[in-house]
Amino acid sequence: MNLKNTMFILVIVVFLLQMIVLKQDAKLDEKISRDDSSKPIIALSSFPLYDIAKNIAQDKLITYMILPVGVDIHSFEPNPKDMVKLHRSSLVIYSGASLEPWIANWHFKNKSIDMSKYVDLMRLDKHEHEHNHGAYDPHYWLSIANMKKATLEITKQIIALDIENEAFYLTNQKRYIEKLDALDRLYKKSLLTCRKKEILTNHDAFSYLARSYDFKIVSLSSISPDSEADAKHIIKLINHIKEHNVSTIFYESFASSQAIKTIAKESSVKVEQLQPLANITADEAKQNLSYEDIMKANLVKLIDAMECR
Repeated sequence: MNLKNTMFILVIVVFLLQMIVLKQDAKLDEKISRDDSSKPIIALSSFPLYDIAKNIAQDKLITYMILPVGVDIHSFEPNPKDMVKLHRSSLVIYSGASLEPWIANWHFKNKSIDMSKYVDLMRLDKHEHEHNHGAYDPHYWLSIANMKKATLEITKQIIALDIENEAFYLTNQKRYIEKLDALDRLYKKSLLTCRKKEILTNHDAFSYLARSYDFKIVSLSSISPDSEADAKHIIKLINHIKEHNVSTIFYESFASSQAIKTIAKESSVKVEQLQPLANITADEAKQNLSYEDIMKANLVKLIDAMECR
């Protein structure tokens, strides 16, 4: 395939992805316009928090994700249209732990909640702290225990907005936590008898998952997806792959896979994508995948990479 044809295909793919995002945005605008007078609006900055709120509130309230589908949460900046929606929201719930830099300069009209204050955070080491300007690893939703804590707090905030439907929200909370408990049991059972106890990734976004299920992360770079690994570190990683007979290396959604693919080629191992879940892709949105769905898809890949029986 020549360069001209390749560029044409890329343009078509980008156009189709933009159309999906615009269509979803238009549906939300229509919903807010139609229901604004009767239903409170809750804005949530990341996909896991949105998944919780959507399942608890269902059609009683309007919930939407601030982060557009297919956009990296680390680089997102709200545009004027986003600002109008945030201004109209009765409640804004954001991830916190320095994950959303734009939050620091934002003044919310109504109530806002920093969810990182309601979960257990992992402290970063000094090098990672200096590089990322934050003291804690912000990917706390990859701990199912933290997702349960977030569910309790989000339910509490929803009830405060609509006390008349408290029983409905508490029933939904119970169902959602039961799903999380079942997911936790599935992870524990599946990763209990693995021959290998580590995975290799392009950067370390999965420490909460590793801590929960007793495996290690070996990463190409630090906690930031934008950080670059030097040649010395890449050589060290290639040697590690050969010494430990690694079969799979992972890169995460929304991060460049170029370095990982180069290492994989040099080491003759396969490459897989692992979803850190801060946001979802346009394809995942089209399939209407949930937090539970994507966590299960991640588990299948982990089982294969760590050779679990």
